[in-house]
Amino acid sequence: MTFSELSPKQKEIFTWCYGQDHDAIICDGAVRSGKTMCMITSFILWAMKNFNGAVFGICGKTICSAERNIISPLFEIADLTCYFKINYSRSANLLTVENGRKKNSFYVFGGKDESSYMHIQGITLSGVLFDEVALMPRSFVEQAITRTLSVENAKLWFNCNPDNQFHWFYNEWIKRADERNALHLHFLMSDNPTLSKAQLDNAEKQFKGVFYDRYIKGLWVSAEGVIYKDFAENTDKFLLEEVPKDIIRCNIGFDFGGNGSAHAGICTGFSRRLQKVVILDEFYLKEIISPARLEREIINFIRRCQSRFPVYDGYFDSAETTLIRGIKNSCAKEKLNFNVNNAKKSEISERIKFTDMIMSQGRFFIMKNCCHIIRALQSAVWDSKAPCDKRLDDGNYNIDSIDAFEYSVEPFMNDIIDGAAAL
Repeated sequence: MTFSELSPKQKEIFTWCYGQDHDAIICDGAVRSGKTMCMITSFILWAMKNFNGAVFGICGKTICSAERNIISPLFEIADLTCYFKINYSRSANLLTVENGRKKNSFYVFGGKDESSYMHIQGITLSGVLFDEVALMPRSFVEQAITRTLSVENAKLWFNCNPDNQFHWFYNEWIKRADERNALHLHFLMSDNPTLSKAQLDNAEKQFKGVFYDRYIKGLWVSAEGVIYKDFAENTDKFLLEEVPKDIIRCNIGFDFGGNGSAHAGICTGFSRRLQKVVILDEFYLKEIISPARLEREIINFIRRCQSRFPVYDGYFDSAETTLIRGIKNSCAKEKLNFNVNNAKKSEISERIKFTDMIMSQGRFFIMKNCCHIIRALQSAVWDSKAPCDKRLDDGNYNIDSIDAFEYSVEPFMNDIIDGAAAL
């Protein structure tokens, strides 16, 4: 795509940085609006035009997400690969760009939690690009910004999809863009000229509720009410009486109870190319029992699932190390072909967004007899008092079955999301 084919907002991403009017750019709004690739391309072009031998920062929620969203796509951008020699060292998290006369370094950082700011201390940066800045803690972002203060003509690049209207970045940067001397560009999908009407229509079907408002309409809004509204209002369209014939592998997720909550297990099946996600069976026990009996019950659940489905991996609540060790020993003793793993336990907001997405795309189903997880998804609500996206967990809702389901799908979440983007 040539410069003349870009939308007006996309063109501004390429031109703003060559004047003295702004010190930063903020691009927020809808998904698939073309802002990310325009930003990284213009960031590299600006750095190579104005600096030589300088160091820059490329920041993502994690290093892996920055590599997936920024670094890997860089090598497919003809405007860069034709003019520059680009190399990336995964071991050093270092991107180098050179054209014979100039060479600059771009370190990749992950801002996943409050301790992440320590990884960026002490370095001097001539500019920083923050990809999905709304997912990063304030301490990390502010530490990265201070790393640029001693460099003349350093600039900052922010992009993100909206979160809630109380988010620190929305209030400190977007609402104060003029005060911060930042150019704020708000994107909709219609600002991406490469998307056809069919692609726009398909993208709109990928989200419901608060995620539709944020990722499609580009609004900074709070999450409230029922989480999975479409599921709660139209449950029957998600239910199956017969197991699909194209299920090729399954995982078990397990959440251990405590303080009145339940022990919950979910067996989830996946079709070819991960196009369908189907809850096939469930375990639910809300009573105080001995660890030995719980181990036996779990082993029985695994055996039951394996007698019907191709399931060889389980992902268990990593907080209960003693129970997990006991289950591993029991599986080995009984010679079960079953791998016991710790659950990844990624951020709850990301897990909720994932489930909402596959529901919206018509890729999520539940066997009709799995009554506990059905009721759990019907009744799950947002915590209206929480400052961030959070499920209400006050003992009146079955969060345990939902956690167990999420543990079972986490290993494939990124692949399923990437597959959705290709649909």
